[in-house]
Amino acid sequence: MKHQETAQEIIKAVGGTNNINSVYHCVTRLRFDLKDNEKVDNGSLKKLDKVMGTNISGDQFQVIIGNDVAKVFDAMVKENPAIQQSTENKEPKSDKKQNVVLKIFETIAGVFAPMLPAITAAGMLKGLLALFVSVGWMSAGTDTYRILSAIGDGVFHYLPLLIAVSAARKFGSNPFVAIALGTALMYPDMTKLLDGSQTVGFLGIPVTAVSYASSVIPILLAVWLMSYVEKWVDRVIPAALKLLLVPLITLLVMVPVTLIAIGPLGTFVGSGLSGGINWLLNEGGLIAGIVLGGAMALIIMTGMHYALVPIILSNIATLGFDKFLPLTFISNMGQAGATLGVFFRAKDKKLKTVALSTSFTALMGVTEPAMYGVNMKYKKPFAAAMIGSAVGGGFALAFGAKAYVLAGNGGLPGLPSLIGQTFWYSFGGMILAFVVGTIMSTIFGIKEEEGDAEALAQFSPGASSAPAKVASSDATSVNLDDMGDPTPTSDAVAVAPMTGKSIPLKEVNDPTFGDELMGKGVAFVPTVGELVSPVTGTIMNVFKTKHAIVVRSDNGIELLIHVGINTVKLRGQYFDAHVATGARVQAGDKLLTFELAEIAKEYDITTAMVVTNTADYKQVLPVKLGEITMGEDVLKAEI
Repeated sequence: MKHQETAQEIIKAVGGTNNINSVYHCVTRLRFDLKDNEKVDNGSLKKLDKVMGTNISGDQFQVIIGNDVAKVFDAMVKENPAIQQSTENKEPKSDKKQNVVLKIFETIAGVFAPMLPAITAAGMLKGLLALFVSVGWMSAGTDTYRILSAIGDGVFHYLPLLIAVSAARKFGSNPFVAIALGTALMYPDMTKLLDGSQTVGFLGIPVTAVSYASSVIPILLAVWLMSYVEKWVDRVIPAALKLLLVPLITLLVMVPVTLIAIGPLGTFVGSGLSGGINWLLNEGGLIAGIVLGGAMALIIMTGMHYALVPIILSNIATLGFDKFLPLTFISNMGQAGATLGVFFRAKDKKLKTVALSTSFTALMGVTEPAMYGVNMKYKKPFAAAMIGSAVGGGFALAFGAKAYVLAGNGGLPGLPSLIGQTFWYSFGGMILAFVVGTIMSTIFGIKEEEGDAEALAQFSPGASSAPAKVASSDATSVNLDDMGDPTPTSDAVAVAPMTGKSIPLKEVNDPTFGDELMGKGVAFVPTVGELVSPVTGTIMNVFKTKHAIVVRSDNGIELLIHVGINTVKLRGQYFDAHVATGARVQAGDKLLTFELAEIAKEYDITTAMVVTNTADYKQVLPVKLGEITMGEDVLKAEI
């Protein structure tokens, strides 16, 4: 599916353009501010090839795309420019009240996400240089080393300038004035003035000695406050003088305020947060590794990991290492291992191919396809991944594993960021997470029919007790309001829809039907490849893959007839439908024919007939079990 088509389908699934206040994107996901999240059609979204999953953070609805998110976003706003608030990843404004903590996390994410390419490139180079020096390929004193080191170190030394630009865009202020604020703080003479060797004052007010090189929190707070100052000054200055006076007054206010108050406060806050988290990582050891390692996938899903970027950068700048980063590598390996376990257990060839390929991409540091496309979809592998990550995280932090640069890739390509004294502890944690994730996923297994059950979910017990529209295979629909009162009016009897042997529904080797999750009923082992209507009524749905049909009788019983187990994978092969959605049928009318012998070569041909509105009846009981001929009474539902 092309990006334009994907974009239009996403807009449709989130309730259309009229339901969108605004949308922007981060590294992997579209972030919608919707008028009503209840209007979202999650089922339709998850069926799109480019969509790996969805998430709600606060009131924000997120559609996870992965690497192509920018392309899908561009296609979306190109076709619908009215929905775009800013092409600069600026956070949309909303009248909705939002959790303050989540608001802070999302703000930090919005500031740091656009900077990550520069930060990660510099971090990767620093890691490679450390590797080259450690193996003797390069000397630290050469001109080449110093030039390459400047590329890596320069970004982190002048990090406040990058933050100033991104924060200005985030908070809606002038990015060039924000840069001017940052350069004033980092001007060589200012750095010398604030080196702590002398007492400094501004108009008699003491200025605390603070180094702003490589700092994060002070400039973030300063630009945030600057956005308000700039807007206030802009309102009171005459239009003819705005160009000159607005930036001048803003800088004259903000530079001293930052030096006197915000800088020391930001340094104190940053040091406190870093100290608290580092204390947990240092003192928590094994327990902290187990808890944080196991929960890392959930932290990443909510986007909370972005809130830790300032602390990670601060740790690397001040301490020379960070203990949180190894856990992100370990979590990715857990996801990769769990998906490999799906490859070992899956029987469907397509699923095996998807599992193997996404396991490889997770090893390379891109986890969204594995996490959202496989592990979360089948649930048990996701639990296996968390267990593997907990084991690996516990091992790594028990031995004090550290990362020494921010490489930006949590997979094998990012290993240079871990090179140092604790490399083997980090790497050992990664191996443990991968191996344990694989083993646990293989042990847990998956229910491959979950995808089929998902398609049938609209016909779960009670699903049709209220008026609804039922999608059909030929793009038409049947409105239940047009079909009369859906409440059963009398006892109902259904005849056998096929010739063969009738058996209790609980004997079906599929928990969706065998555990009566869809409702009560009866099953058949057919000897003839023909299916007829068990009642007189209306066809509610002919599945696109023709392996299942839903029919409702005139007196209200609703029957789902599902031919075979997992036969949805045949995608209609060996099946022929003789009716369409909305057709009127008499009991005994031919509905489907199918090539019984061909289907039976690969699949269990046991056919379930389920009363999907079981809750409307006092009891639903088989009338006859054993050898049966189509047309004989086989099931009774009593009001």
